[in-house]
Amino acid sequence: MKLRALLALTSLFTLACTAKSSGPLAVGDAAPQVSGTTETGAALAFANVYAAQEYTLVYFYPKAGTSGCTAQGCSLRDSYEDLTRKGVAVIGVSTDTVAAQKAFKEANHFPFTLIADTDKTVINAFGVPTYAGSNAAQRQAFLIKDGKIIWADYKASTAQQATDVLKVILSQK
Repeated sequence: MKLRALLALTSLFTLACTAKSSGPLAVGDAAPQVSGTTETGAALAFANVYAAQEYTLVYFYPKAGTSGCTAQGCSLRDSYEDLTRKGVAVIGVSTDTVAAQKAFKEANHFPFTLIADTDKTVINAFGVPTYAGSNAAQRQAFLIKDGKIIWADYKASTAQQATDVLKVILSQK
């Protein structure tokens, strides 16, 4: 009996050591087939967005209405025409409520969808960490093409987010 217990423990240890560590998705990984709740309260299946656009940018930010998150969103808003001409759909994600996301979008005139990921379904699907002692997602961005992550920014910029994305797209052509 002791031998069985030892073998079982060894198997669990081996499995734990060889399992892929959970963390943010990497370039080449499949984009998560996840759904989220938009700022209007509607469900959005990310797979539908991936299929409808050449590129999808999914960016994560800690808190609607804060200075860094506003700068990041405004960067994307101000370059939205350039992004859409390149075939990019933009989706912003935070753990804020539907009402907070709606107010954030309206106050800043964002032309793209915001996801109220209060249960962290989308955040967890992308492997985005939260800040210690908080529910807030760390600032990260993922560019998706043909159902795969083609670019991951684990320290996503604020004021330069759109410029960074456009550089990646230009390098793809």
